[in-house]
Amino acid sequence: MTHIRKVVFPVAGMGTRFLPATKSIPKEMLPLIDRPLIQYAVDEARAAGIEEFIFVSAAGKGALEDYFDTAAALEMTLEAKGKTDALRALAPSRMPEGALTILRQGKALGLGHAVRQAKHLIGNEAFAVMLPDDVIKGPEGALAQMIQAHKKVGGHMVATMDVPRKATSSYGVLDVERQDGRVFHARGMVEKPRPDIAPSTQAVVGRYILQPSIFARLADLGPGAGGELQLTDAINADLQNVGVSGYQFAGERFDCGSIQGFVQATAAYAMDRADLGHAFVKFLNTRLEPQKMLTKTGQTYPFG
Repeated sequence: MTHIRKVVFPVAGMGTRFLPATKSIPKEMLPLIDRPLIQYAVDEARAAGIEEFIFVSAAGKGALEDYFDTAAALEMTLEAKGKTDALRALAPSRMPEGALTILRQGKALGLGHAVRQAKHLIGNEAFAVMLPDDVIKGPEGALAQMIQAHKKVGGHMVATMDVPRKATSSYGVLDVERQDGRVFHARGMVEKPRPDIAPSTQAVVGRYILQPSIFARLADLGPGAGGELQLTDAINADLQNVGVSGYQFAGERFDCGSIQGFVQATAAYAMDRADLGHAFVKFLNTRLEPQKMLTKTGQTYPFG
């Protein structure tokens, strides 16, 4: 059993970086190898002991909702044809009855606004927030690592990773007071600071454990950066009440909200698959060998 039972997935975004694919397919349904992005996040949550899954969605996301529904006709057909491997592949997409709730966010007014939609479902307990764009690959899920640390630390907790100082302007960054192993006790967070004034290099990525007091802070806040309700602002506003810490997870994070990160994640997961890895690495080496030869002669190829 875990003291964190519920998770909120903000999935109302349009995924414009992946147009035209996301014109008809929700970004969260783009396949990373043979599973959609959202499945990786749900699997991580399940492994951490999460029991209730709350999607804050939007119009046009029917495929996302259908994915976690029972496909009775498909399953009957597969069973009749004796395709047991295919049936087993469907198992992760099944949700226990009552475990999934889908909310509609009328307007995309920021991460804080998306989280606020779930207030009536959370009640008076700590809960998790996961951004499916951030795929974290490791021996143990990032959320499970955080939950174990949160049992001792409490308060609000965010997942962090150490980044080069020049990259701090792309992230929310912790203002670190002190470090205790992988836990960074913080004075607060700074959103996308310039490298020369960044308080640390502990960058926040898409995993949060929040106390229910966050909803009162979200209710008090007006629009922040970009005219949106910022979750970072609410966490900072609650600092004196419950405190905030960062947890530097063990694992590799891929920003699958960008095409570059999505491609990198695809390569990393393919290389680790027993049924794909050898052939995939052989293919990559075949493609890279001509580039190596041309590089020696000072020429470029094709992305050199």
